[in-house]
Amino acid sequence: MSRMMCLFRRSMRFVAPVVAGGALAALASAAQAETTRLGGVYDVSVSGFKIARGSLSLVLQKNAYSAKVGMEPAGIGTLFSTGKGGAEASGWVNGSGVVPSRYKMASRAADRDFFVDLAQGSGRVRDMRVTPQFKPNPERIKVRSKHKRNVVDPLSAILMPVKSASGTPDASVCKRRIPVFDGWTRFDIQLSYKGMKDVSGRGYDGKVVVCSARWIPVAGHRPSRASVKYMAENRKMEAWLAPIGSGRVFVPYRIAMGTKSGTLVVEPRKLDISSGRDQASR
Repeated sequence: MSRMMCLFRRSMRFVAPVVAGGALAALASAAQAETTRLGGVYDVSVSGFKIARGSLSLVLQKNAYSAKVGMEPAGIGTLFSTGKGGAEASGWVNGSGVVPSRYKMASRAADRDFFVDLAQGSGRVRDMRVTPQFKPNPERIKVRSKHKRNVVDPLSAILMPVKSASGTPDASVCKRRIPVFDGWTRFDIQLSYKGMKDVSGRGYDGKVVVCSARWIPVAGHRPSRASVKYMAENRKMEAWLAPIGSGRVFVPYRIAMGTKSGTLVVEPRKLDISSGRDQASR
């Protein structure tokens, strides 16, 4: 039971920003622009047992994006925790990159509150508030200014723009290394091509590109911790990526990660994807 509680706490902190949410405020543009909306309900399970439920809302309008997420216990997860979590992010998609402007995350698990507020601009984190603060430890790799430049927050990291807008998944979608800063730690997610799959029946019918994933610690971590060693050596991580809108942006359809308690899977129960041209005012 203690291992399951620990696993749920980690999923609340690290998975919630990727897969859960609510309603979004509308984005503004100067004139008519294609708007893509993605709404989804997701299940989080370990070894086939549901532990949490989340939803994701995402709006892409021209080159601006806004997203909001949230997660709460479900299934056997309600036996171990009453914690909830949510996050929201906004920014711009610039060519093949993502430029975040704001990220907020708040969650509660095991009677502890976690809060992050990041303001970004000019390619760096300009202001931040984080709770709780790490306790001083000489082993911890210090997060320096260089570690907060040209990074994305955990929620903005789900956006993976491509140079071509064909909308057809191929191996090039996986060729990326995503630099992430969550307010406490700086890490990279290295993706590499693994294969292709056809999916249907949950709101998206088509091909997804399957990428293997690696978590690479950079700063903010303690190298001797068992959890850090396990994650750094974990080769049982993959993400299925699907195109949305015109196909210039891919997002995770399914995420799987090996844990000591079994495989943790985040996958949609229902997706709602729509595209069109909106008349918006500043």
